[in-house]
Amino acid sequence: MPVSNRLSSKSHLTRVETNGNGSSKTEGYVFHSYGPERYVHHVVASVVTLRRHDRHRRIALYCPESHATALREKGIEGLFDVIEELPAENHSVVGFKHNLHRFMPFDRSLFVDADTVWCRDPDSLWKQLSAFDFTATGIERSDFFFGGPKGLGVAMDYVFDRRRKTMRRFGLTHLPRVQAGMIYAQDREVTERACSLAREYFDGRDKTHFRSRLEEGRNEESCEWSLAMAMSGLELPIFPWLQGFNSPQLDYITGLTEHDVDFNEVKCRYYSDRFVYNLRGVPNEGLRRILIGFFSRLPGRGDYFNVRPYVLHFGWLNHKQPFIDFSERNWRQIKGLRVPAVEELLLAANGNGTNGKH
Repeated sequence: MPVSNRLSSKSHLTRVETNGNGSSKTEGYVFHSYGPERYVHHVVASVVTLRRHDRHRRIALYCPESHATALREKGIEGLFDVIEELPAENHSVVGFKHNLHRFMPFDRSLFVDADTVWCRDPDSLWKQLSAFDFTATGIERSDFFFGGPKGLGVAMDYVFDRRRKTMRRFGLTHLPRVQAGMIYAQDREVTERACSLAREYFDGRDKTHFRSRLEEGRNEESCEWSLAMAMSGLELPIFPWLQGFNSPQLDYITGLTEHDVDFNEVKCRYYSDRFVYNLRGVPNEGLRRILIGFFSRLPGRGDYFNVRPYVLHFGWLNHKQPFIDFSERNWRQIKGLRVPAVEELLLAANGNGTNGKH
């Protein structure tokens, strides 16, 4: 289905030839941005890393006119096959991710956050995802920290078993954890049902044990616990977030992630013991290192992988700076197409260069 690049200075149609994997259905990545211009810088940085590994799938961006203008002024709107205006009512995490059915320009859409770096060829990831009508990365059982207080206050949720009370109140038998930085959808009806139910749960948040993320210093509410409840209620499977060498995305954590300055080579230390790996959430680096060092020395708890995930996600507030630095450096270098790799990407996107994977 052709979709116009409506906000681009040079309108063109999405290409509908057979994908490199032999499927006649269009597959593509869906990004979104809003707010200060720096957030579209993040999108461009993520796309540059994505195009290192995938040259043939399409990329869509939903954004305000101001972000599209910034792309045109740089002359890099051609990095995207589709640029559509993001309505003002969707300028929030909840506003966008509770309405994904409205932003599906491809037969198979992979919604990804902008604060991500792509690290490897995603062909096998797409093949795995193709089995699902709708799914999101996560784990099948959430803990008390999911949507709850991040400090000692979580102890009260545990003592009073508030998580179970929320599930019973809404007729659920399990509550997964959703990591909404990667969501896959190919069935619009199922996607709309999931989003609609997530909105209902979110509107009833005063009847749950979940806390506002504004209390954590964030400037937006989370969509994740409501999507998790919707997926539970609709019996939609979670795509496992933690899969060792096959992990679709892993968190960037200082001290557990090795990389060069431009993230061409990435390795994440991934402990197979869930308790040890969960210690990556300890905010103080010194304490985190001590705790991981101690518990990983216990018998049977020290096994780890050096994983190159499909995606490196900078979701933790206290670990975002390396991505921000990369994003701004990338944006400065792109000016005037002085970076050959970016010029090559633009030629390929416009059909004037190689359109295969390298």
